Amino acid sequence: MNQTTRALIAKFSPMWTNKQVWEFDQLNEDLRFDAIYVKPLNYDEKLWKSKSAHLDVEIRDMVVRTFDHMIDGEELWISNKNQRNIDEKYVPYLMAVMADVMIEEEICLNFKIDNGCFVVSIDSDADVIDCKEFFEEFYHLATGFNYDTDTGIPQDETEAEMYLTRLQEEFDENMKGILGDKYLPGNNDPDTINAK
Repeated sequence: MNQTTRALIAKFSPMWTNKQVWEFDQLNEDLRFDAIYVKPLNYDEKLWKSKSAHLDVEIRDMVVRTFDHMIDGEELWISNKNQRNIDEKYVPYLMAVMADVMIEEEICLNFKIDNGCFVVSIDSDADVIDCKEFFEEFYHLATGFNYDTDTGIPQDETEAEMYLTRLQEEFDENMKGILGDKYLPGNNDPDTINAK
């Protein structure tokens, strides 16, 4: 992780769980943002008035639809609707939402605040250790657990691995029962990013 991302995560740690994101969404049903994709080092205030601006959008939906821009190396700049800056209270929410969108593809992200906006980009320099560090910060997105909470997972690493493997197998069996051959067990998700 780069230092800016690390500092921003540390500032808002612990990261939100999916439950917190869902509850925040329920309390803020009309939460919308303005967003633009920008080539690195090419930010210009005028871009907010260009055709490439995504104004008054639900951020998760917009990112899923326009994800190719990030794959092409562009940064996603997010601001409060009609304000050209972001309220700090939305930063942890946006970090959790962006990490959740990327978690399936295991894509590490860079976060920063620049010109008052929250900026997200794909960390193309990330190695395996960087990715591990990044997703450990967002580990509890899926589980709903923070590290400092007793999760019931054994402390011993071998026992913990056996415990988690058993949970995964039980989950796989349940899903196979529901979905049949359509279900891909474990981490055998298709690599949609590199698929032709």
